[in-house]
Amino acid sequence: MAPPPLLLLKDIRLTFGGRPLLDGAEISVSPGERLGLVGRNGSGKSTLLKIAAGAIEPDDGTRFLQPGSTIRYLAQEPDFSGFSTALSYVEAGLAPGDDSHRGVYLLDSLGVAADRDPTKLSGGEARRVALARTLAPEPDVLLLDEPTNHLDLPAIEWLEEELRASRSALVLISHDRRFLETLTRATLWLDRGRTRKLGQGFAAFEAWRDDTLAQEEVERHKLDRRIEMEKDWLRYGVTGRRKRNMGRMRRLDDMREERRTAVKATGTVTLTTTEAQSSGALVVEAISVSKAYGDRPIVKEFSTRIARGNRIGLVGANGAGKTTLINLLTGALEPDQGKVKIGASVEIASIDQRRASLDPNMSLKDALTGGGGDTVDVGGGTKHVVSYMKDFLFGPEQAGSPVHALSGGERGRLLLARALAKPANLLVLDEPTNDLDLETLDLLQEMIADHPGTVILVSHDRDFLDRTVEAVIVSEGEGRWVEYAGGYSDMVSQRGRGVDAKQAASAAAKKERDDAPKQAAARRRRKSCRSRISTRSTRCPA
Repeated sequence: MAPPPLLLLKDIRLTFGGRPLLDGAEISVSPGERLGLVGRNGSGKSTLLKIAAGAIEPDDGTRFLQPGSTIRYLAQEPDFSGFSTALSYVEAGLAPGDDSHRGVYLLDSLGVAADRDPTKLSGGEARRVALARTLAPEPDVLLLDEPTNHLDLPAIEWLEEELRASRSALVLISHDRRFLETLTRATLWLDRGRTRKLGQGFAAFEAWRDDTLAQEEVERHKLDRRIEMEKDWLRYGVTGRRKRNMGRMRRLDDMREERRTAVKATGTVTLTTTEAQSSGALVVEAISVSKAYGDRPIVKEFSTRIARGNRIGLVGANGAGKTTLINLLTGALEPDQGKVKIGASVEIASIDQRRASLDPNMSLKDALTGGGGDTVDVGGGTKHVVSYMKDFLFGPEQAGSPVHALSGGERGRLLLARALAKPANLLVLDEPTNDLDLETLDLLQEMIADHPGTVILVSHDRDFLDRTVEAVIVSEGEGRWVEYAGGYSDMVSQRGRGVDAKQAASAAAKKERDDAPKQAAARRRRKSCRSRISTRSTRCPA
């Protein structure tokens, strides 16, 4: 007999702005279960997880948590008010009897000093501290909403192993396919307000989803044919002309109502690139390029040759210098030494991982048109801005919405829309997968494959790299970059390991570690000197 669920949501309903977001959604979490919660951006995944955590109340439905069971939810925006250090914030999430040393271990593993002031953390560091607080108590149920956001590859792979070893039941939202495939044993699909469960991990989900949608389309066509048959009967049937059989009339009305109210699957993003004239055969050549900031080498004597049509991936820990290397290769940054040659007729379109190119107060329409007119130049012609917005799943009513009102996923789609409208034969994509749902990632992957020009891509998504690039340039630390043929998995096979953790430590921190023995010896000499000398006129060495 199966054990009773630790957490149960049943017939959950919630409406936002007059539109039903959740319409009978359900979740059942058994002890030790590993459940992936998937669905399109805006389908209500995060909202459903907040309801599961007890953070918000639904309009209708029931939530049950087994008495005595513990649950922890990964907050997207942690509140650090009242906490003087990262460790104090993490320890505040512990219950009596929890291991008090676990918080220190988790913060160290995630690369955040325990004594850091949490109000001065970057977005990525704040995310790591929130993750440490969520994991520290080792609860019965873990609810994790995009836990890999802002994490680099070493941290993602560490977290993967930590969760695999955990005894907690897990409900996981993520756009990282490899992460989902590794950790999930069942998949919950939230689609059009309802949930459907597959008793297999994410690896089997996409084929099952496609079969389900195909079957829906078959049923819709059958319903359309039945409606046409009934309409023909009304027009031409003798009995229909004489008596207007009310039973058949009611059945036709029912079918029409069913057809009207049937909610179709959300549309897909239409990704097409605007092709510039072909570049020369050579796109970028770097010869013994070096770049340093102070005493810290970022790139050291790196050489590469990128030809037309190449797809190149750049990987490394946070702070390793991936963006700096891209800027060197594209001519946006001058090297300290060496030479970068940009080929003939190279036109670049780029996506900035920080969304810095988006004015938060600009409307969506103006962000696409440049602030003038109602059309977008794309694909060698013009397109009305509302039509182009629809290609990226924006509604006409959003044309006047300011950029700051868009979700992370919507801002990601907006950047894609802007970049792909620009004529380019070199696409430079710095973390383009951030906040994109799985379907949009699929289409972005296809767009990269079909793009006639050259692509340079930075990503922490291992599966996306495997699907898109033919060579990977990896940071080896201390400014060294090495190129490997193939995708991320091929690089791991050749190199014998993945991306090294903490390789991006600053030169100052490294110097401090190297000088520690000398400094300790100097302190001992000063202490010995002070113990021998009693007169103030004599000074000990500094």
